[in-house]
Amino acid sequence: MVHLSEAQEKLKKYREDNERKSKEVLELWDSSVKHKIKQLGNDRYLVLEQVLIAACDCNRIDVAKVCLQMLLNKFPESLRVRRLAITILEAEEKYDEALEALDQLIKADETNAQTRRHKVAILKAKCQISEAIKELVEYLKKFMVDQEGWQELSNLYLLEGEYAKSAYCMEEMILHNSQNHLYHQRHADIRYTQGGIDNLELARAHYSYAILLNPNNIRALYGLYLTARSLMSSQKSNQTKKATFKKIATLSLKRVEHIYSEKKQLNKKNQLYVLETLMGSLHLSLN
Repeated sequence: MVHLSEAQEKLKKYREDNERKSKEVLELWDSSVKHKIKQLGNDRYLVLEQVLIAACDCNRIDVAKVCLQMLLNKFPESLRVRRLAITILEAEEKYDEALEALDQLIKADETNAQTRRHKVAILKAKCQISEAIKELVEYLKKFMVDQEGWQELSNLYLLEGEYAKSAYCMEEMILHNSQNHLYHQRHADIRYTQGGIDNLELARAHYSYAILLNPNNIRALYGLYLTARSLMSSQKSNQTKKATFKKIATLSLKRVEHIYSEKKQLNKKNQLYVLETLMGSLHLSLN
């Protein structure tokens, strides 16, 4: 058994470090906190919220409902507590009830971004991807600077096979943060998957910029290699372009080999074999 003060400090550290640690939180609740919750003072409400979320993660719905009732007794009109009640409904897979409750919260406060994101998450959990896309599009009309929202919308479009729309979302993310090499790499991945000369040229440009921002981005280097190989084999490429693409492919592959050689992870005989086996092509998997 952990002393109450020690348990309180551990829970506080989890919150400050943004760590859910759901199993550990519940163990502290069962062993040290639940019978002495009132001794925590005002800190108990943060602890109750923390334990409620952990209980939902671990399917301890009974514990979650106990915490919820304590919070409702103190904050009966709180929107935050009502969102926690919806979290319990979600954990119980009562998605229709959760969506109905979320719609009520949205009507009460249309500017609440967290509530709208929660609705998208539930629609996605129900595999209602097209509905989730519609909701997220409406959300982004009001919160256009939410980069996580654009990234999620890009992923949802990929699930529907809407590569052009997914690429558009990545362009929005690049506008918000043009120095993020992962955004350029992801955009290039999508363009490469689309195929066609125009998209391959765009993929080449974004892979190149991703490498400029981070010369050690292995996926971008290998993507540039594959893209250059595809452009080199295109009938629309003249001899001058083919020579350029061949040079790009050679240089990018040499850079990959150099990075692995530096890290001593692979020997020169099996570098290319392992890369092609493990990485394969850069066509996006929808599984």
